[in-house]
Amino acid sequence: MNSVLSRNQFFVREHVGLFKAASNYDVFDAQTGEPLMECREERLGFFTKLLRFTDWKRMTPFNAIVRDMQGNQVLRVSRGVTIFRSQVKVFNENDEWIGQFRQRIFSIGGRFDVLDVNGQYLCDLRGKWTSWEFYFERDGKELARVTKKWGGLAKEMFTSADTYALIISEAVPPTSPLRQLILAAVLCIDLVLKE
Repeated sequence: MNSVLSRNQFFVREHVGLFKAASNYDVFDAQTGEPLMECREERLGFFTKLLRFTDWKRMTPFNAIVRDMQGNQVLRVSRGVTIFRSQVKVFNENDEWIGQFRQRIFSIGGRFDVLDVNGQYLCDLRGKWTSWEFYFERDGKELARVTKKWGGLAKEMFTSADTYALIISEAVPPTSPLRQLILAAVLCIDLVLKE
């Protein structure tokens, strides 16, 4: 696992653009503002690009690759065409499948089950319907949080509404594969629920 994932606080900023089909993100260190990773949707097909400009945007497939600043793959997030609920697969730096997210159909605010490759439950990802806040929870304990409510350096560096913070609890060990799934889930929130 890439050592960049051992940090506990990140900023994620979506690239804003007029008439853009691909979703692209930059990930920064929350303490220093240093760029750490970039996420790009590469090689979009013609029909996918076309559908991204319609009401069917949320149903289109995606394949987003997260790379460190040296160009090494950190993880990959992939989903095929979806109709009712998303099932997203996550792959590590060696492109080995490490886990998945399964969207709950009738959830207010958005909810995913975070699962390992065998379909075993790891944690929940729950959203609030009243705001852009999401929590990773297991057994009533918060493992991580994604929020747009952030002060300090975030207000100084970023003013875009497409920027949010990921805070991972110290309870998640720095070398835990769950960190890869948490970072991947942040992108899934935006790609699946908020686009």
